[in-house]
Amino acid sequence: MSADDRNSSSLGNMSTLWTMVRRAAGDESGIVARQELCRRYHGAAVRFLSAAVRDEHAANELAQEFAIKVLRGELAGADANVGRFRDFVKGVLRHLIVDYYRRRGRDRELQMADDSPEPIAAADDLAMLDREWVHGWRQELLNRAWASLAEFQSRTGTPVFDVLRFRSDNPELRSHQMTNPLGERLGKPVTADWVRQMIHRGRERFGECLLAEIADTISDPGAESLEEELAELELLQYCQGALETWRKKAQAGR
Repeated sequence: MSADDRNSSSLGNMSTLWTMVRRAAGDESGIVARQELCRRYHGAAVRFLSAAVRDEHAANELAQEFAIKVLRGELAGADANVGRFRDFVKGVLRHLIVDYYRRRGRDRELQMADDSPEPIAAADDLAMLDREWVHGWRQELLNRAWASLAEFQSRTGTPVFDVLRFRSDNPELRSHQMTNPLGERLGKPVTADWVRQMIHRGRERFGECLLAEIADTISDPGAESLEEELAELELLQYCQGALETWRKKAQAGR
């Protein structure tokens, strides 16, 4: 990756999530921030709610309630000094689930979460719901990293998104087998060496984009905290190089 690429990395130029949350807590001037927050987490919210209520129609209605809360600026209670933003969002969704079961009048054996003032789900559902939330959050982060990579390609003209996406969709192909289909897609002849170079650059950039997304959601984005979050989300494999760069920069800044 060139020096220019590194200087334009998302790690150094991100509009932070916490800044967005603070803007979203304001008046009408924060509507764009609230809309962006809603867009970011709608998919993960729907998946989590669907797993919790086991009713697609009800899950969509609850997702609309969540969207309304976001658009009204009700995520203003999120505090970067407290912990991970995904835990705060999950707490908001859990309370929606509690209200749903109360409205339904279900007489179920409920278990209290250690840090929750209200029962949230049957005891045998809690582990499943937590896994579903982590899976949904993980997928949203990956989606956003792909979108950032596509934006980088559009801005620079370097086809790292096209090449890496093709590689991801066709993992069985070797570099020399990718030259013809990629050449047709890109409208120019390419070599196996060029393909390997673009895959390497794409993976580097993708790891940086993904790490930036994750750093944006935790209160203390130091190397140790980032590594723990990556491991919990099973994303460490994508970000080893970017994490090492982050760690070296942090050490140099001491």
